[in-house]
Amino acid sequence: MEPYYRYSTTAHWSAHHTGIVEAEDIPRTINFSAPPEFRGEPGLWTPEHLLVAAVGTCFISTFRAIAEASKLEIVGLEASVEGVLEKGEGGFRFTRFTVNPRLTIAREEDREKAGRLLTKAEHVCLVSRSLNGHVDMRPEVLVGEAVQLH
Repeated sequence: MEPYYRYSTTAHWSAHHTGIVEAEDIPRTINFSAPPEFRGEPGLWTPEHLLVAAVGTCFISTFRAIAEASKLEIVGLEASVEGVLEKGEGGFRFTRFTVNPRLTIAREEDREKAGRLLTKAEHVCLVSRSLNGHVDMRPEVLVGEAVQLH
């Protein structure tokens, strides 16, 4: 039998259009709401934001693992992601996601390798592969030194 993994969360409705979601073995909860455009509370995470965040966090986790296995020295990596929600036949659905990774590497001679690894991460990210909407990547590769984050 092939290996499989299960991930469980529990969402609780709390009041009005808000709730709390929690996951097994994770001590913190996330407050969420429907988006304001769907009568939700502004300023809270929404299911839509969580899905878009899942695309970005999966991409970064996948790329870091591939880069480490490939001995690519990474100075910095961030990924902004935009998801487009459109109304079509059957209701609203995400039709596309754009992933904008910004990768900083230590050496110019690693630029081509970095590009190949970014493309590989785009294709093997399990969240992206699990979605029906089109996922497009628009990478930016920089060469530089590490920047201290606050």
